[in-house]
Amino acid sequence: MELPTSGHDPVLLQEVLDLLEVIEGKTIVDCTLGRAGHAGAIAAKLGREGLLIGMDADPRNLEYAQARLADAPCEVRLFHANFAQLEHVLGDAQVGLVDGILADLGLSTNQLFDSEYGLSFATDAPLDMRIDPQTEMTAAEIVNRWGEQKIADLLFQKADERFSRRIAKKIVERRRVSPIRRTGELAQVIYEAIGGPRPDRIDPATRTFMALRMAVNQETENLQTLLAVAPRHLKAGGRLAIISFHSTEDRFVKLAFREADQRDELAIVTKKPVVPGEIEQERNPRSRSAKLRVAQRSAEKRGAV
Repeated sequence: MELPTSGHDPVLLQEVLDLLEVIEGKTIVDCTLGRAGHAGAIAAKLGREGLLIGMDADPRNLEYAQARLADAPCEVRLFHANFAQLEHVLGDAQVGLVDGILADLGLSTNQLFDSEYGLSFATDAPLDMRIDPQTEMTAAEIVNRWGEQKIADLLFQKADERFSRRIAKKIVERRRVSPIRRTGELAQVIYEAIGGPRPDRIDPATRTFMALRMAVNQETENLQTLLAVAPRHLKAGGRLAIISFHSTEDRFVKLAFREADQRDELAIVTKKPVVPGEIEQERNPRSRSAKLRVAQRSAEKRGAV
């Protein structure tokens, strides 16, 4: 697969620009800056009077994005922070209410294929999986220290892995011989537990690696915090857009938007999730699982912080 020169091909780009109603002079927050794919297009539309606030937990991507946005026409303020820290970032930026907030929950292509992250079984690498190097826990610690039942619960709850018990049992058996330290070793353990890759199905290791990554980076907890905090930092009519890539995340977003709508805090803009069209899916196969949901701040809550 040919990688995009930016290291990331932003999904649903035009849909994000349209549904966030990005126009000149607005203040937009990109909570998952990545390699500035969405942010670059947003900045171009904000113009000289606009403000782009960007944050990312990955310092390497943040540095790349900073260089890419150096010539942006709008004012740009960037922060090394997880999107769960939105409230603190807006405080540091001395910004109260904003016009739009975007969170793309997918990984950048460079993160998937850079062995330093240890996120993929496609290349043998240390079993790390930390997006932010300041995170204390690694995937190797989970695999080698957690109990069998706890590992099984993690795989089932985070990734709907139906063979979670079998995989957890094999992991514990294997680590009694020697610690599992590398992505290739873990993938092999999974194959021994439930069978190897087949051309007509997703790789058997996919769900386990996803669950571990989510646990290491506290993705579910951080998403829940963002969904709770973001609405009160939107102006009346301001919009919150979330792009998810698997069913667990999408369920959280759907439920949070529905509950906020029932409280008259947010109004759901996208009754059904927006998904990439055929052309985008052909150009970027990784976009196939993307789902975009958007909600708008209700006018009745004007000024609430």
